[in-house]
Amino acid sequence: MSIFDDEVAPRGDRRWGISRTAPKRPFRERFGWWAIAVAIVIGIVFALLPSPYVIEQPGPVFDTLGTALSGDDEVPLITIPDEETFPTDGELNLLTVSVVGRPGQTPNWLEVASAWFDRTRSAIPAEEIFPPGVTSEDRREQNEAAMVDSQQDAIAAALVELGYEFPREVTVQSVIDGSPAQGVLEDGDVVEAVDGRSVHTVDELRRAVAEHGTDAPAEIDVLRDDVPVTVEVTPVRNGTATVLGIGVRMHYEFPIDVEIQLNDVGGPSAGMMFALGIVDKLTEGKLTGGEIFAGTGTIDSAGAVGAIGGIRQKLWGADRAGADWFLAPKSNCDEVVGHVPDGMRVFAVETLDEARDVVEAVGEGEDVSSFPSCEAPAS
Repeated sequence: MSIFDDEVAPRGDRRWGISRTAPKRPFRERFGWWAIAVAIVIGIVFALLPSPYVIEQPGPVFDTLGTALSGDDEVPLITIPDEETFPTDGELNLLTVSVVGRPGQTPNWLEVASAWFDRTRSAIPAEEIFPPGVTSEDRREQNEAAMVDSQQDAIAAALVELGYEFPREVTVQSVIDGSPAQGVLEDGDVVEAVDGRSVHTVDELRRAVAEHGTDAPAEIDVLRDDVPVTVEVTPVRNGTATVLGIGVRMHYEFPIDVEIQLNDVGGPSAGMMFALGIVDKLTEGKLTGGEIFAGTGTIDSAGAVGAIGGIRQKLWGADRAGADWFLAPKSNCDEVVGHVPDGMRVFAVETLDEARDVVEAVGEGEDVSSFPSCEAPAS
């Protein structure tokens, strides 16, 4: 047998002293591999580029019946120094949402894709959180002001719920140039009624103006420098709203001193939970019965609970905090359905009184199946 026979000595088998070069791969195959490599590199580069999105995720949770860090010290979130208060049990947790990213430093596309596949987080356009022309400092100041107003409204709502009487004044803070109120209403005016209908909250004022419409002047009763004055202003349409053209805020003269301390948290959405915490501390007996509640919602001095943002992230924040019961604004129910963590019961509330009824019923071990709910298990 010849040593050159390929059946005995395969090509390239150096044991026989024979070296044969393998044929080159076809150009089409080599080009395909290069194209794949380039696509991978481009994909990696693109994934690491900044996106136009920011990411919302569950933030810290605070028990309004407990304490929070202030500097180096733990201090009660709610203190009522000059009134008799009663022992509390369980938890009434307020919830927050953290935002990852800011203008000029947004998450990359890889992080955004990760958020899209994580039910506890949401990727949303950055301009929804940081509107054009509004700086980060402006937003911080607005959120801090909203938190301060929310705390004052929560104190007012709780004291009204408990039967205290005190002045609740809707005060004109500014008059918009060119508006129908210019030259008629003044800074510092206290709005007492619209068309004879008393108003004690900003929402009540808005509803009264909306119901009056834009076809005729509305009679506005105000207190100006402690003197009653009645003026006429014809509301106008501004987008979908009916307005007078004034900026207003609430002013209260509380009959007791209530202090709320919570640093580095902004926005108005903790109002309902602050109010429940105050009610619990001023009411004999343990409102929660030792149960862990979480909730969210704005509130006004009349106890009306309003919608908030980021409720899906707050549901998961409540789940991580071990809450079995969740109080949600009824107006947020459409965002809750399909996003409720397993084992959690979500109640839909419109007023502080309704929220209090739920907490008391659960705390006393009553059947709560008849209370309104907006939940459905998360898939």
